[in-house]
Amino acid sequence: MTQGFSFDLHATDGKARTGVIRTPRGEIRTPAFMPVGTAGTVKAMLPESVRETGADIILGNTYHLMLRPTAELIDRMGGLHRFMNWHGPILTDSGGFQVMSLAELRKLTERGVTFRSHIDGSRHELTPERSMEIQRLLGSDIVMAFDECPALPADRTRIAESMRLSMRWAQRSRDAFGDRPGHALFGIQQGGLERDLREESAEALKAIGFDGYAVGGLAVGEGQEAMFATLDFAPDMLPVDKPRYLMGVGKPDDIVGAVKRGIDMMDCVLPSRSGRTGQVFTRHGVLNIKNARHREDPRPLDESCTCPACRGYSRAYLHHVFRANEIISAMLLTWHNLHYFQELMAGMRAAIAEGRFAAWEAEFHARRALGDIEPL
Repeated sequence: MTQGFSFDLHATDGKARTGVIRTPRGEIRTPAFMPVGTAGTVKAMLPESVRETGADIILGNTYHLMLRPTAELIDRMGGLHRFMNWHGPILTDSGGFQVMSLAELRKLTERGVTFRSHIDGSRHELTPERSMEIQRLLGSDIVMAFDECPALPADRTRIAESMRLSMRWAQRSRDAFGDRPGHALFGIQQGGLERDLREESAEALKAIGFDGYAVGGLAVGEGQEAMFATLDFAPDMLPVDKPRYLMGVGKPDDIVGAVKRGIDMMDCVLPSRSGRTGQVFTRHGVLNIKNARHREDPRPLDESCTCPACRGYSRAYLHHVFRANEIISAMLLTWHNLHYFQELMAGMRAAIAEGRFAAWEAEFHARRALGDIEPL
């Protein structure tokens, strides 16, 4: 384990786990949800507000930051933490997924990926070595190995070839990362929905040796049932004493199902993106603030929620400012959603520690099944 980085497992309940990841910049309570700060900001939130929701760590995007304002500029400004005024741990993805999903005219070779920027069409190359260099310049606490992630569905041959390329890139990422006390490197398991390919990938990663391990290549179009079926075996292939990170997940029931299957860390743009589009997550499920039923409703989004949106504002007001396209709408709804996601994680951590995760999960699903409160 990298010096200054450690993971302690405090309790398990079935496959669900709770513990703490320690980094020089602070502790991360697991299971952890990481808000996504794509371009050096969690959209519509101040960093202090993100911390107030209960987040211990946020995520930054290598692809977006390398294009604008560039990793070199961020390095000159003292690193990403200082640049964006977030003083807790930061995890950066490797850029591989965004290259596959956003970039134009990309070309994949053994060496890496060349692509044109979706911003201005400028030409760039990302290799395992360049990804490690960018993440070093950003100064992130947890660095992700560079991988290729094919969209599902894909045929088995394509998935196998992609996984083996990613494993060769994982070794190159490890070599390029070098010895960086206080900074951790995570490997990424690939292999689609195929059990034997996942096993082969896990064995390759364990042979290389990483500080943590991600389950990659899920939440890319395969559906929840297929994702859960894969999570029934994939995390078990990874070391018990290292953090397990499921990339790009997800909706509240995805998160609960992933934790139930042994996942420790997750990230997703969903709570912040939904906040900007009027979609609100509560204990009672999802509501849409733009719906007319909220127009004259004096009640809060969730009467038991302690976030600023619920403490100080009615559904009627939130409906009004969303309809009027006021910036405060994105601010309040994003804050509420992030608060809800962190409350979800805190509830699971407590339930696992007390050995009552199954009862907690049953109550979570039962409450959501009832739906939103009755309209007035």
